[in-house]
Amino acid sequence: MKLRARYGTPAYVLDEAEVRERCRIYREALPRAEVAYAGKAFLCRAMAEWVAEEGLSLDVCSAGEIAVARSVAFPASRMILHGNAKTPADLQAAISYGVGRIVIDSTSEMVRLAAIARHRQRVLIRVTPGVDAHAHRAVATGIEDQKFGFSLSTGAAADAVRDVLAHPELDLVGLHCHLGSQIQEPVAYELAARKLVGLMAGLRDRFGVMLHELNLGGGHAVPYLPGDPEFDLQGFAGKISRLLRAECGKRRLPVPRLTVEPGRAIVSRAMVTIYRVLAVKHGVRTFVAVDGGMSDNPRPCLYGARYPVRALTAHARETQLATVVGRHCEAGDVLAADVPLPAGIRPGDLVVIPGTGAYNHSMASNYNMVGRPPVVAVRDGHARLLIRRETTDDLLLRDIGR
Repeated sequence: MKLRARYGTPAYVLDEAEVRERCRIYREALPRAEVAYAGKAFLCRAMAEWVAEEGLSLDVCSAGEIAVARSVAFPASRMILHGNAKTPADLQAAISYGVGRIVIDSTSEMVRLAAIARHRQRVLIRVTPGVDAHAHRAVATGIEDQKFGFSLSTGAAADAVRDVLAHPELDLVGLHCHLGSQIQEPVAYELAARKLVGLMAGLRDRFGVMLHELNLGGGHAVPYLPGDPEFDLQGFAGKISRLLRAECGKRRLPVPRLTVEPGRAIVSRAMVTIYRVLAVKHGVRTFVAVDGGMSDNPRPCLYGARYPVRALTAHARETQLATVVGRHCEAGDVLAADVPLPAGIRPGDLVVIPGTGAYNHSMASNYNMVGRPPVVAVRDGHARLLIRRETTDDLLLRDIGR
């Protein structure tokens, strides 16, 4: 109630201590690996500072994300630039700041990067390993017939390595892959690692190049609903370590340094979104309409994502099934369908949706000219504003008129 009075609704509320604890869990589980936080999940200046202070690297995808990291002096050597279609501005921003590694995703990008490199730029090749991690199609990135990387099965990945080696401005240090999101079992990563180690051996034999980094991306599953499975991080760490030693030993390769890129797994559970109920309608089903919606959380519309809902009300103890909907002019603007809520819920009550740290603020929009919510950090009983609420003046600022 105090947060609502001070910051209004809707509002994202982020637990700083939880973010830091998740960072430490990854560092402790993978002490010899590099852990790079995937900034696309959620990034702001404070988040970049926390990640830096906890000793993680940072995965960025645009000039904008680089600018956020640069504004807090995030160590450039610990940054990795991704993206299937990096713009010239993205590449220039990376070169200007001295981003440590750039993941090459196309031949044309390779040429552009070589042309602007000031020093020998460290790069990785993104490989599509043909591994189906059984993720939602919209976030399945390790299979064939999608936009990311160079195919392993067609030989495109080996050809890309050949082309990089022809550019003296580029220093090829390793391979990268990403299998998708909400991956529950380590077996998909084991299969990808086995394939990529095999590729490393083939590249050594064909080109005489020895690669020392292997980036297996992120996508580790996070539970949203009660009973949802959680990614076995400790099991993953042990299995991947043993597999790399065994596979590299068979092929007489040095064991590459492993990089993983958790994003959702770091921030998802650290954030909740607070809404105010605007209307309740009873009919074929009960609709509870709130003052946010698909503009601040598009994931249910995009992926069919499901969230639990908590209602803060003193009006009833009995529960009924209700569907929480947003304020936007779309029938599909549904935040949570058929969830148990107090039967007496009414306008003015608060609704809290947990687990909204990943891809909610990052993918928020101004649909219907609605301003994006603020981000409020809490720690040790104190709250502070990280990102202010977007106002109508903000929305008009870019509109220069006729």
